[in-house]
Amino acid sequence: MKTNLILQEENFKNSIATKIKNGFTLVEKNDKLPFAILTKEEKRVDHGVNFLIFCITLGVWSVAWIYLSYISRAKKILVALDEDGNVFQENCYIG
Repeated sequence: MKTNLILQEENFKNSIATKIKNGFTLVEKNDKLPFAILTKEEKRVDHGVNFLIFCITLGVWSVAWIYLSYISRAKKILVALDEDGNVFQENCYIG
């Protein structure tokens, strides 16, 4: 039972480490109730250049422009262990 708990904590720590490698930063971590809140900063989209490409391609570039605008938003996630000891991730809403 104790080894199972250690294994679950290692999976939790590995999951956080993977998110940090992917560009997230750790905002808050609680070890009593194992959870962590991570954020990823918003990337800047040069809308002037995208509008120029949009005009040159007669609007075809709008699909890529919308996609770039969507994925560049700031992200905030919660990584935690549930009652069964499984690692899960939820999106936090930024207000």
